[in-house]
Amino acid sequence: MSDRERLRQALLDPTPRPPGSLYELALQAFNQGLYGEIVERLAPVAGEHAKLWQMLGLAWRALQQSAEAHDAFARAAALAPADPLVAISLAHTALEAGYPASALFDGAQRLAPQDGRVLIGRAAALVAEGENAQALTGLAQVLEANPLWHDGHTAYARLAPMAGDPAIDATIRSALRQMPANGPLWALLLQVLLQANRYAEALLVIGEARAASGESLEWTRVEAICRSEIGDAAAAMPLFEQLPPPPGAGAAIHPIRALIRLGRFDEALRHAETRWSADDDFNLWPYRALLWRLTGDDRWQWLEGDARLIGVYDLASGFGDLSAFRELLRGLHRRTGEPIDQSVRGGSQTDGNLLARAEPEIRRLRAAILDAVAGHVAHLPPPIDGHPTLLARRAPIEIEGAWSVRLTGQGFHIDHVHPHGWFSSALYIALPDDAAASGNGRLMFGACRELLPDVQPFRTVEPQVGRLVLFPSTMWHGTEPFAEGERISVAFDVARPG
Repeated sequence: MSDRERLRQALLDPTPRPPGSLYELALQAFNQGLYGEIVERLAPVAGEHAKLWQMLGLAWRALQQSAEAHDAFARAAALAPADPLVAISLAHTALEAGYPASALFDGAQRLAPQDGRVLIGRAAALVAEGENAQALTGLAQVLEANPLWHDGHTAYARLAPMAGDPAIDATIRSALRQMPANGPLWALLLQVLLQANRYAEALLVIGEARAASGESLEWTRVEAICRSEIGDAAAAMPLFEQLPPPPGAGAAIHPIRALIRLGRFDEALRHAETRWSADDDFNLWPYRALLWRLTGDDRWQWLEGDARLIGVYDLASGFGDLSAFRELLRGLHRRTGEPIDQSVRGGSQTDGNLLARAEPEIRRLRAAILDAVAGHVAHLPPPIDGHPTLLARRAPIEIEGAWSVRLTGQGFHIDHVHPHGWFSSALYIALPDDAAASGNGRLMFGACRELLPDVQPFRTVEPQVGRLVLFPSTMWHGTEPFAEGERISVAFDVARPG
């Protein structure tokens, strides 16, 4: 019997235990991922014990059941009103559930005034409540007094476009005016600009960074990336060659992209076939797939050629009328914008884990989605050793993240991948009236038009309201724009089983 199973049996043993002993046992179980078992054991006996309610809240939160988690933390907070960790968790679960949360973050801040998570959470809560100016001003004031708080600058850059402000670098620029020779701040500014695909602007910043803080291999690395991404791969390659070997698969991607742009596919493939640690290596599967298909290598069939990897399902028949859900999503999109580090072009994307919200419509959708994913996984081909998708372990099925995208006019998704997930998705909630007749807006697999404009997708799927498409997260995917009209979709990643 494994240690995990022994722990599970001990937790579910109904023999009474003192609250402190039960809490310690549940904490060990939490570290083993036994979240459902914690709920089953503690819920009937939590009573007036704040620690047990806190553990219940943590377990419900890990199960992405935000409403139940929030209720549990509310009970814990009533029993332990001076506990800062409980107050912080109460505020975060309110935000995750879609409840008003800024006042709860204010309360948490009084108990933990120096906790950066609280300050960032408060700003996110204010944006969710439509108080954009207050959110950004408050965070900017804190950063003015704490210019080296990198997490705060990163949060500001993420929240600013969601709040309708394109000045993602405002607080970092302000900090650099105070500390113009601070190399880490220049590196942070460049990181934010790269996330936003503002490569030409980043090239100008590299010159400023060199003048203010001196030469650095980091400036060479970023310059190489920028020159490659703006289309000057010939100038980028000598810069990449000046750098030490990449420390991981993520860093290896950039010279691979430059080599592909130059048509040096054999060299790109040698880089792409380098193997890294298990988690890091997933970053390179999309490039192996692209290059194997491009060069006619049979390994592409092994990797992506089985049609069963992509599943197309109709959720509308089981979910019923989508109109209420559609209006709910429209309301969320009125309070959000286009994030800096995602594939959306010409639209908006919701913040936070959409499927963790507490609205009844979303809870129903989550249940329907989990059923569809379970069915898809059940019909996959058998496991293949070394395959990034056809894993031997296929449970538990858990949602890693979920969001909604609203595209208007000629909005679309650039070709991209989600290498840290197992399966990714597109679920169509609203489409232009003439979508079926127009043939526009197709979901396309296998193309990467930024790198190889002439390589066609190997499969396309027509959009249809209520249609769910599931596909491997390492597979290139993007969309065609519609000529006009509104497109609302839900997307999520299924976590790779540990």
